[in-house]
Amino acid sequence: MPSPDVVRQLEQNSALGEVLASGLRALNANPRTSDDDLHATLEGAGRVVAHRLERYLSALATIASAAPLLGLLGTVIGMIEIFGSQAGGGAAGAGNPAQLAQGISTALYNTAFGLIVAIPTLIFWRYFRGRVDAYLLTLELAGERFLRHLKSLRRP
Repeated sequence: MPSPDVVRQLEQNSALGEVLASGLRALNANPRTSDDDLHATLEGAGRVVAHRLERYLSALATIASAAPLLGLLGTVIGMIEIFGSQAGGGAAGAGNPAQLAQGISTALYNTAFGLIVAIPTLIFWRYFRGRVDAYLLTLELAGERFLRHLKSLRRP
């Protein structure tokens, strides 16, 4: 079994090292620990690591979802203001066409800004979601191999 210093260095090296170190630490604390307990220890450490890796993904997803809606809200409010300003005066066509064009332009800018925020955010969310999923799969497979290796060492 590795020394506590080696286990501590492994734990500080990476997320995978953190999971593997939890198993080694459990064995150092109780060399007769059951296979089920050892598996539960690795699984618990894996859940902690998974939670930490996924921590900011929901914020990215929320921004990607909400940004176009906020842009649309700005567009609707802008259009309401435009039509409200054009309705005054009583006579048909009394509104200023330049003011109408400026108001529509401003309303559409709101939509564009919402999309400018949402599209890259969605791309980054998809990218990081894929990276986290791939890393968690690698972590899970490595943990299972490590557990099998530990079991083989414990049985003569």
